[in-house]
Amino acid sequence: MNKYALIVAGGKGLRMGGELPKQYLPLGDGIPVLMHTLKAFYTYDPCIELILVIPANHEPYWGELCGKHRFEIPHRIAHGGETRFHSVKNGLELVSGSGLVGVHDGVRPFVSTGVIARCYEVAQSDKAAIPVIEVVETVRHLTDRGSETVNRNDYRLVQTPQVFDVALLKKAYNQEYSPFFTDDASVVEAMGVSVTLVEGNRENIKITTPFDLKIASALI
Repeated sequence: MNKYALIVAGGKGLRMGGELPKQYLPLGDGIPVLMHTLKAFYTYDPCIELILVIPANHEPYWGELCGKHRFEIPHRIAHGGETRFHSVKNGLELVSGSGLVGVHDGVRPFVSTGVIARCYEVAQSDKAAIPVIEVVETVRHLTDRGSETVNRNDYRLVQTPQVFDVALLKKAYNQEYSPFFTDDASVVEAMGVSVTLVEGNRENIKITTPFDLKIASALI
């Protein structure tokens, strides 16, 4: 079965507070975040077809980074869109065959090989699989009258990669954009299709803030 992975890195890194978008920031070993992310999928399966989605004006800089770090993992480039929804849709245009396609945040470099494998294995039978982890802190629900504690065992935190049958995900992304589409699972569920939850790994953090970058450098 053909396997594809869209690595979405269209963000400008505004919450990081610096001029350099977070996906290009070096970790403790000096290697940019995005290279670690691509390597995670290549380690899982060297034959997987990697598609990197970045803003068009970032492509020259990415090329410079690849030359500087002698980064030779094969990948193709698609250009990011106005939102994450549009970026994924652009990336899907480079997926020409059938099989399975995973969508992964470019700033999640610590996804484990086991989690990637589980997502693709489950998606092969269930068509849609997403990794989740348990909520370990107390959760409160905001209401008109204030807030209330809810049972954290009823909730899960969602990670990536989110893996789907190619035809299913392409059909989902032919829908009109909605601001309620916060991830790929929400796009698929809008068609009435259910997704299967698989166990993620807690180290699979999304690097968004300077604090996250410190944690990431420690993990390296």
